[in-house]
Amino acid sequence: MPCYSYSSYPIFLFSFIVTSSFIVANAGNFNKDVDITWGDGRAKILNKGKLLTLSLDKASGSGFQSKNEFFYGKFDMQLKLVPNNSAGTVTAYYLKSPGASWDEIDFEFLGNLSDREQQFYLWFDPTADFHTYSILWNPGHIVFYIDGRPIREFKNLESFGIPYPKKQSMRMYASLWNADDWATRGGLAKTDWSQAPFTASFGNFNAKACVLSIGISSCSSNPATKNTWFSQELDSSSQRKLKWVQQNYMVYNYCADTSWFPQCLPQECTNKN
Repeated sequence: MPCYSYSSYPIFLFSFIVTSSFIVANAGNFNKDVDITWGDGRAKILNKGKLLTLSLDKASGSGFQSKNEFFYGKFDMQLKLVPNNSAGTVTAYYLKSPGASWDEIDFEFLGNLSDREQQFYLWFDPTADFHTYSILWNPGHIVFYIDGRPIREFKNLESFGIPYPKKQSMRMYASLWNADDWATRGGLAKTDWSQAPFTASFGNFNAKACVLSIGISSCSSNPATKNTWFSQELDSSSQRKLKWVQQNYMVYNYCADTSWFPQCLPQECTNKN
């Protein structure tokens, strides 16, 4: 029986198995869209703003953030993740609001061992080529997509007392960092620094979103009439694709983890509205 809501917003942790697939990366302009925020030169904008790479070595990782703040939107990023034995590393692409009490919507990609430890299967090798990872955040729900295929939906169920991020603007962030104290087998497998520097590549960041400027949203005058994403829902075809991914590739679901929630499951896990 549900009795409370999970305290944070959707977080996705992926490690990978290898199959094959290919998608061309159509680059945006990172010079205009983002600021490099840390890494002491380990983050690099290349090819006249069409490519951004993050690197990690034993001394430091690196990261960047969007110049703009957003309040609802559809966010696409093409990523090519760290190849080979990258156990202990984490590549993150996420939305986050400022302040001590923040909202956060995450893709987190855990590096893998040669024995292919998985927490979530994917149907392609994410280290071989670029693929598009998207976050839809609108008043009705949050949906995560990979190459246009929905993999996770978190509905706005505030009417049932379940928190939903709708009060704070967010920036887009990305980072590559070392987390070998927890990221692989609970910290048992440590980062192999002989493989460093580890590098993840980013391309074609595209935000179809309400941009916040001086506290005013660019969508303040009826955003629903201007942006299809603002009221976008999952149609029957998308629902089938979502179900296919979760049936065939999801190997962990917190809503089924009674060891983590021994008394009762989070309310959103059993609410079907």
